[in-house]
Amino acid sequence: MSFLEHLQQVQNAAETIHSRHEVEEAIARVGKEISADISGDNPVVLTLLNGGIIFCGKLLVELPFPLQLDSVSVGRYRGETRGSEIRWRLKPSIALKERTVLLVDDILDEGITLAEVRRFCREEGAARVLIAVLVDKKLAREKPCRADYIGLEADDRYLFGFGMDYKDYLRNAAGIFACTHL
Repeated sequence: MSFLEHLQQVQNAAETIHSRHEVEEAIARVGKEISADISGDNPVVLTLLNGGIIFCGKLLVELPFPLQLDSVSVGRYRGETRGSEIRWRLKPSIALKERTVLLVDDILDEGITLAEVRRFCREEGAARVLIAVLVDKKLAREKPCRADYIGLEADDRYLFGFGMDYKDYLRNAAGIFACTHL
């Protein structure tokens, strides 16, 4: 079986956890929560690449106030289904000193990557660092950080869609799906 056939098999067998409509409603709600909290702060929105691209893009149009957008690329998975050591590929070009920084990512899984990016922002002098995630994965253990804004929750399963990937593919799936086999 080719890899593309394997991907099709994974996608066909996946369980729908949250429909596209549920995801878009959650993003609109999170946008309202963020707007109420930081609309007057002149914030910097930092999307975590690549997973945060879709969530951030949809979230930005829900934030009707001036902001600056930048991105970071910090990875642990590199196309695998299990994380390894953290590797920085891109740091923000906008100065974070004395700014409110909103980190936007697809999922708060183990929290290791987001905790590292939050630490970096604080070291760069950010006045406040907030975290928005599309999905907060429920784990039986404590995470090194928590999200301030959560779109949806999901059980501890391997997810893809709306930015989350399966082996660097399926980020573009219109909904959030759980793999039924890996």
